[in-house]
Order: sequence, then C-alpha cells, then structure tokens
Amino acid sequence: MRHLIISILFVCGAAFSAAQQPDSIHHLNDVVVTGTRTPKLLKDTPIQTRLITAADIAKADATNVEDLLQQEMPGVEFSYAMNQQTHMNFCGFGGQSILFLVDGERLAGETMDDIDFTRLNMANVERIEIVKGAASALYGSNAGGGVINLITKEATEPWTLNLNGRIARHNEQRYGGTFGTKGKWLRNNLSIQHTTMDNYGVSNASDPTARVISTIYGGKTWNVKDQLTYIPFEGFKLTGRAGYFFRQLTRTPDTPERYRDFSAGLRAAWKMSEQDNIDVSYSFDQYDKSDFYRIRHWDVRDYSNVQNIVRGLYNHSFNDTGILTLGTDFMRDYLMNKNLDVKEKHQNTFDVFTQFDWTVSPHWEMVSAVRYDYFSDGKDSHFTPKLTVRYQPINNMNIRFGYGMGFRAPTLKEKYYNFDMAGIWIVQGNANLKSEQSHNFNLSADYTKEQYNLTIAAYYNDVHNKLATGVPFYKPNDTKQLYLNYLNLNNYSVYGGEVTLQARWDGGWSGRLSYAYTNEQLPDDKDGNTVNNQYLPARKHALTARFDWEHKFSKDYGLRASLSGRYLSRVKSVEYVDYYDIAQGTSTIKYPAYTLWKLSVVQRFGKAVKVTTALDNILNYKPQYHYLNSPLTDGINLMVGLSIDLEKLK
Repeated sequence: MRHLIISILFVCGAAFSAAQQPDSIHHLNDVVVTGTRTPKLLKDTPIQTRLITAADIAKADATNVEDLLQQEMPGVEFSYAMNQQTHMNFCGFGGQSILFLVDGERLAGETMDDIDFTRLNMANVERIEIVKGAASALYGSNAGGGVINLITKEATEPWTLNLNGRIARHNEQRYGGTFGTKGKWLRNNLSIQHTTMDNYGVSNASDPTARVISTIYGGKTWNVKDQLTYIPFEGFKLTGRAGYFFRQLTRTPDTPERYRDFSAGLRAAWKMSEQDNIDVSYSFDQYDKSDFYRIRHWDVRDYSNVQNIVRGLYNHSFNDTGILTLGTDFMRDYLMNKNLDVKEKHQNTFDVFTQFDWTVSPHWEMVSAVRYDYFSDGKDSHFTPKLTVRYQPINNMNIRFGYGMGFRAPTLKEKYYNFDMAGIWIVQGNANLKSEQSHNFNLSADYTKEQYNLTIAAYYNDVHNKLATGVPFYKPNDTKQLYLNYLNLNNYSVYGGEVTLQARWDGGWSGRLSYAYTNEQLPDDKDGNTVNNQYLPARKHALTARFDWEHKFSKDYGLRASLSGRYLSRVKSVEYVDYYDIAQGTSTIKYPAYTLWKLSVVQRFGKAVKVTTALDNILNYKPQYHYLNSPLTDGINLMVGLSIDLEKLK
C-alpha cells in the first residue's frame, strides 16, 4: 500500500509540470446549492463539495445511486446484511448518518438502517452534490457524516423523448424513457424505469467442488416520476412533482417481499427583488413494506413510514458583502411497524436556522450557521453551529477549513422496536436513548492549472453517544432467549483524507484518480464490552480511477471508450462463530482486498442513437464467500445497451 501512495503522489507532482491546454474540465463554473443553501459556483463555495455531473452519470451507465457512488467515490462501500439488504459505509459513517436528499427534500423509510437505494435511479438526474462532514446546522438530524443531494433535470427544449434499454447476465434487464416539454409558461419532465433480474446461485467456498451454494436475490422494480413547472412571470416559479416506486424481492417463492413508495410535493420560488428571495415548499413521502401471499392473493402491509414536511427559506443579499439566510421546517413523522411495542408511533419536529455568508475581501469568505431542532417524542432539542472559511491566495487555488457540529436523533424504531431476528435474538428499542453528537474538523486545498486539477482534503470526526446495538445478553432467570438492545456508545472517532487528480489531454483523452484513507476507532459500550458490529469496519485504503477517450470520426459517427475501476484494501472483523450459539465465542474474519474494473464502449450513430457495450469485472473476480461486504459478483458480466433520442431522428 505504501508503494501505491507514493505512486499517487508522484503522478500528482508530475501533472503540474505537463500542462498544455487551457480547457477547464472540472465544472468549476457549475452552480451548486447543497453546502450553503445559497447558489454558488463550485470553485467559489466555502464548503468542499464533490460534484457528479450528468456526463459522469452517462459514462458510468449506472442504474441507481449505489452503482454510481461505488464507481465515482473512494471511501464508499456497500455491504450486505444476512438477507442482502444494502448498507452503506461512507468514510466511517453508516447510512443513518448520511442524509440523502432529492432536490433538497428528505426521504421516508429505511431497511436495516439505510434508505432503499434502488429508489434513487439515475434516469432523470442532472447532477449529484456531495458534502462530506457535519452539515446538521443546515439540514438537522442524520447529516452528521455528510449530505448527498440528487438534483433532477428540468426541460430545456420544446420537446425531448429518450427511450433506452440494457441487458446483462442473469436475465438482468433495464428499460426506461424520459419525456420533456418546454413551453412559454409550462415545463414538464416524465421519467419511467423498469428493471428485472433473476435469482442466481454462487459457490460460497474457495473449493468449487464443495458445492456450498448461496443465493443472490434479484427482483424487479418500477420507478415513475413526473415534475411540472409553471412560470407565470419572470422571477416566480411553481413546481409540482409526484412519484411512485415499486420493488419486489422473491426470497421465498410463495411469499415475495414488496416495497413501495408514494411521493409528492409543491414548491414556490419567488425572486421578490434583486436582494430578496423566498422559497416555500410542502413534501409528502410514504414508504411501505408488505408480504404478498401468492396462493391467497393477500398483500399484507407490515411497515409504513410517512413524512409530511413544510419548509420556508428566505435569502437577503447585502450587495457584494454578504447573504443572510433564514429558514424553518416542520415535519410530522409517522411510523407503523408490526414490531413496535404499540404498532404505531408518531412525532413532530420543528427547527429554525440561520446562515450568514460574508465576503470579507476578494481573497477571504466566511460562512457561519446555527440551527435549533426540537423533537416532540422525548422533548429532545439541539443547537448545532457551523463555521467555514475559504481563502484564495492566488486565482487558481482555494484553501478551505472549517468546524461543524453534527447530530442524529434516535428514530422511533430505535426507541420502540421489538423484533425477533430470525430466531437469533430479540432486538429491543430503548426509549431513553440520547441523540448522537459529533464534532467535525476539516481542511482542504484545490489547485487548477490549465487542464489539471488537484484536490487534497483531511478530516477528523469525534462522535459522542453513538447510536448502535450492543452485545447480546440473557435477561436474569432467562438463559434461553438472547436480547440485543439499542444503546449509546462511548466515544467513537474517525479520521482520514482524500487526494484527487483530474486531467484532460489533447486527442480526446481525460482521466481521474482518487485515493481515500479512512481510520476508525471503534467504540465500546458503556460497560466496556466490544460492540457487536453487524456491518464491517471501513476499509482503510480505497482507490477509484477512470480513463476516457472520445473521438468524433464524422458527423454521423463518434466513439467513447472508458476504463474505470476501484480497489479496496483488506479488512478484519470480529464475528461470532455461531450466531445461534454465542457461547462458542468470536473469531477474527479477514476479508481480502479486491479490485473491480469495467470497460465500456459507447458508439454514436447520427445524433439520435447510442449503443453501449460494457464488460464489468473484466478481471473475473469471484469472492470466496458472498457475505456482508463481499461484492455480489460471480465473474465477468457482458452488458449491452441502446439509447434513442427520438426528437433528434429528423
């Protein structure tokens, strides 16, 4: 690994001595809004923000956000619980501490402590803005480890119609379409996507003759979204949206699992003057789980999370010296779960926040924010501050440093759960849980010279009262049934850094290389016992790379070839020898390092037709054991896709 780090630093150093062409490829003039709640150019934002553009999404050919982040972000890994529900580790923070947004709106529902990532498909996404580190001063609970905001597209042409499809191994199929219209006052965007994949078996041992078979579950999804925008006069925009999501997972043939989401919203943005803007919105999101009994045709719902959110945001600009932001949110959170102690629970949350963006001089900018959150269940409340500074010593360089406090309030599930986990133990909620709090310190620098860009970042997070599950135990006078409680843990810390180099050369060549280092100090419970960690620790070293070559042979034919991959170092995890008999104790399991690479070729015929051919996992990597964070791959995978823009056929 030492040689790998030295090589990266050598490449970074060599890059700055070879600049030749003044073409900016780093989207530094793109506008981002997530880090400060006020629109800013990427190069000017005081908050370190990673931007994944529509072009990046197209190159990755990802179906959902899970596929995309694994290809684009080092330090991100998706692992799997015993039932293959997906868990995300984002630089040492789990899914509950990373806030996912769609156009700035929260998502309801979770499975194994993470949102349903298959909901977030890439069919109509314009860009993704990623802010690492505590952002609770602007976004409240669950933003202690960062924010990932998906920004959807708006229609820009009189009409567009794209139809696309892709097929791969195990009968994996993806079909979709997007239809957009733009008139004088009205704009509309409709997207539909359908996916299917069969269940398939994999050998789960190093010796294939052992025939120890595990099943990788497929399933099917439907995802429909529509967004209508009305602009009656300049400076005023009214946006309505609606969406439906359906996923079916056939773990048991007679009783497949079903997951549904219904979403809707209305948002009004009004530019009252050159100095004043106001934004008001209402958001509805309902995420349900059910079991479908095929023989009786019963669809029995056993989980429902409903969120109703009202939000207000006001910005006032003091000419060129600063921007004041005031905001407030109200959310009613409802949870129905057959495993709750009383089946149904609800709580109201209310917050107010303020931010001031102060341009001290042409070289200095400071952003400060503070927020107050109140939770009706347990009468919990929090003040969370944030301070960030951007210093520009020369035109092509930015230095950013800051402090932010993060927090995560315990969910209704963590407070009131009572669930028999496959006969292993009873998972119990804890009504006396405290909110998790964190202190984030970060420092970063980026430098752009002609077609090269280098970014270096470091961070430290100190977390108190971390929310998790403890070690299993027997209750007094009961040695037959094990219990597992939610609790607050002693201090937990994670620190690390990232280095990213991007470049573009003559002849249509471009590339990006990113390395991330993550070091976790795992906590103990209040009695000093090692915590039972269902998910593996973060891998210390991770590397992602992408190299592209693009050439236009004629007006009717063009080609783009891409090679992308990721490397993750080995990791050790302490696990029980037999989860059904913990008296046998624990053992240290070593999960090996692995690397996955993908080669894709996109051919353009005319202006309307694109054919994509890709080989995923070209090194034919096959894990010894398909469990927890082993990647769910059984070898090389050929994928073929077709995309047609019907409005360009003429």
